[in-house]
Amino acid sequence: MTENKEQTINPPAHHIDYKDINRLRNHINPHARMMGRRRTGMTAKGQRNFARAIKRARFMALLPYIQH
Repeated sequence: MTENKEQTINPPAHHIDYKDINRLRNHINPHARMMGRRRTGMTAKGQRNFARAIKRARFMALLPYIQH
């Protein structure tokens, strides 16, 4: 029997906040691109929530759109 990856690796997806920059930075690469769902080990719903939070943080200038 397999375990749910999201429960073992990441906290539940509904606790994602765009102001939690340290947590969001763990899921972007050095070029400021979002990592894929397979690499982060999240469910599709969790990945969508993370993408939404990263986009909001970028809009609020908390995260960069690109790295130089």
